[in-house]
Amino acid sequence: QVQLVESGGGLVQPGGSLRLSCAASGSILSIYVMGWYRQAPGKQRELVATITSGGMTNYADSVKGRFTISRDNAKNTMYLHMNSLKPEDTAVYYCNAAIRRSSDSGVYMYWGQGTQVTVSS
Repeated sequence: QVQLVESGGGLVQPGGSLRLSCAASGSILSIYVMGWYRQAPGKQRELVATITSGGMTNYADSVKGRFTISRDNAKNTMYLHMNSLKPEDTAVYYCNAAIRRSSDSGVYMYWGQGTQVTVSS
């Protein structure tokens, strides 16, 4: 069993900051690419940022320069530092990871349950 658990969401004023965490636990051999996605009400889920096991990052244009993705491979944990938050950043944020559970298993994608981020005055 593999679980991804997000934390750190909440209510913040425009211009404020939040840090999201995503911790992977369970039977894990390797974690490859990890990512953050978000889904606003009435909209499709969209990519926010991804990070490889080697630390290469990719960001959606809408968050470049404001959000920073990072990971601690020793802790199987990924982070999203969000600065200069805007009302349009309001969404449920999900973490995603490509995980190999054992040497004789394939690589599968796992999702967390999501954490709500609300940017409002």
